[in-house]
Formats: sequence, structure tokens, C-alpha cells
Amino acid sequence: MIQPKHFLWRVEDRVGVITLNRPERKNPLTFDSYAELRDLFMALKKDDAIKAVVFRGEGGNFSSGGDVHEIIGPLTRMQMPQLLEFTRMTGDLVKAMRHCPQPVIAAVEGVCAGAGALIALASDLRYAAQSAKVAFLFVRVGLAGCDMGACAMLPRVIGQGRAAELLYTGRAMGAEEGLAWGFFNRVADPVLPIAMETARELAAGPTAAHAMTKKMLHQEWNVGLDEAIEMEAQAQAILMQTKDFRRAYEAFAAKRRPAFEGD
Repeated sequence: MIQPKHFLWRVEDRVGVITLNRPERKNPLTFDSYAELRDLFMALKKDDAIKAVVFRGEGGNFSSGGDVHEIIGPLTRMQMPQLLEFTRMTGDLVKAMRHCPQPVIAAVEGVCAGAGALIALASDLRYAAQSAKVAFLFVRVGLAGCDMGACAMLPRVIGQGRAAELLYTGRAMGAEEGLAWGFFNRVADPVLPIAMETARELAAGPTAAHAMTKKMLHQEWNVGLDEAIEMEAQAQAILMQTKDFRRAYEAFAAKRRPAFEGD
């Protein structure tokens, strides 16, 4: 695994924990942190020791998005090739998050805006503290809401009309509204222990099966029902050959809880 310089990374009980660590500025992202996050998630595709990931921010906020002075200012002075290189890099972070096999859990507190909101959206599960405020505020800086896959992902999570409102207005969505709309899976204070508990449960589960579930959730966006059923038939047949599947059967027969090992 890489050793990032622009955020914190630790491993606890087979759970990788990413902590954005610039609390004095509400954990903004920079060119370097975008690149390191992309590289970390790409590396996770080959890391069998990490079974789940928790993404959080230090100091009571998740992330305020791209740093105004370190990203937005320089972007106003770039030409099209440089701008496209940047926008593709930010999209590559989302791709890496969606393609890594580990479930990613966002533990959202306080400000979760711009690219921070997209990181939460790209996660598999989203838990919120009561303080959470999510804003896709690209319109506030003269940009479209179609950033880092927002127009593809957000309508699928909360519905087309609700997504359109948030992307057109840039307004903040609170924790309870996000829960009611299906953006958040759960609201709890404090939120990090709940996220870690869920991550540990997933890490202790059949991780090959979790990886397949994540893959199918991603790939089946673009197919019809008949094709999806065939894809899932093949996926389950593959998993029926795993040792975890046999362990589960043997544990059931012995009336005990299965101990999954991810193979």
C-alpha cells in the first residue's frame, strides 16, 4: 500500500480508515490529495488484507471540497488541456472507489460539500451525524452539477427530481432530510463508532461475496432485467465454488455461526 502524505491512513481489524486531516479549513482537497486518494483506492484492488474501508474527516467536518486557494484559484489560470487533466483525475477517484472490491463507508459529520459530497455519494454506505450538511454546490462557483459522476449517481440514490433540485440550487441537505431521501443509511451520534462497527461486520463476512455484490450493483446500472438476471446467475455460480460457501453450509448443518475467511 502507498503511504499517503496528504491524509491519514490506518488499518484496524482489517478495516482501512481514511481521515482527511486539515480540520482548521474543514478538510479541503488539493491536487495532491485527489491524486493520493485515487492511487490508494486503485491499490486496494490488489490488497486482500483490507476487507472494508471507512472514509471520514477530522475535527467535526467531512470535507469542504476543493480548496479555494489551492485548487479553484489555479484552475482559473489553466488552459483546456490542464483543466481536462484535472477533471479526469477527479473522476478517476470516483472510478477507483467504485471499482475497488471493498465496501466503502462514509462517516459524515458537519460540512460535506462539493467534491466531499461526491466522495460520500461514491461510497457504498453513508452514515451521518446530526450535524451533517451535504451540498453539491458546484453551481455556487459557476459550474454545472455534472461533476465526478453526480448526474449519474445522485438520481439513482435519491431520485431524479430531488437530485435535480440539489444540483441546480446547490443548497445543503441536512441529516434527517438525507435519511428520508435515502442518501444516508443511518443517522447516529457519534457516527464513527457505527461506521466502524459496520465495517468490522463486513470485514468478518464473506468478502468475495461482498466484492461481487458491489461489482453487480455497479455493472447492472446499464443493463436490462434479463441481462441482469443472467449476470447474477453467473456471479452466484462462481461464488458457489468458494470455500466460504461450503463453510456457511457446514456451519448451518452444525448449528453454529460461520467463520468466513474471504476465499
